[in-house]
Amino acid sequence: MRVTVRGFEIYKGYLDPAAQASLVSDVRQVAEAAPMFSPETPYGKPMSVRMTSAGSVGWYADRSGYRYAPQHPSGVAWPAIPEAVLTLWTDLTGLDRMPDCCLINYYGEGARMGMHQDKDEADFKWPVLSVSLGDAGLFRIGNTTRGGKTESLWLESGDVVVMGGDARLTYHGVDRIRFGSSSLLPKGGRINLTCRVVHADL
Repeated sequence: MRVTVRGFEIYKGYLDPAAQASLVSDVRQVAEAAPMFSPETPYGKPMSVRMTSAGSVGWYADRSGYRYAPQHPSGVAWPAIPEAVLTLWTDLTGLDRMPDCCLINYYGEGARMGMHQDKDEADFKWPVLSVSLGDAGLFRIGNTTRGGKTESLWLESGDVVVMGGDARLTYHGVDRIRFGSSSLLPKGGRINLTCRVVHADL
């Protein structure tokens, strides 16, 4: 089922249980090559999510700011984006241009993500694709500027969201997860994959 909320295209239950389990296996392989780490904001506050990336660049944050980095903090190259993720991108965006980065966030019990815009990319004409795996997360959608009324909905395991057009720079966040609501991850928690085109076309 596809629903649209403030320009966010939300494909409820797009991935069946077998596809979800296969993606989790892909994520584990990425994390073996490029282990998850806990970044901190430029203000010195640790983020509550753990993360890693796949692709030619990975998203990174520390006291120097938010940015894409060509290597994992350990110095190793980021692994390739799994083929199943690229297939999702192609099927739901219809684009030939492949993403440069697949950011992988892990939300443990109590983790959240404050309201933010995805704006570290060179060109905002490309959409962002987001995949939810594991425990449900309360997703909040705001406006293109801070403040104002917001709308919230639960994103569950297997849901996929495409943020493009006017929604591309809309503020959004995850207020909380419903820890233990899914059996996909043995230890609980939520995995979120977000695919982004980072570099401008030449």
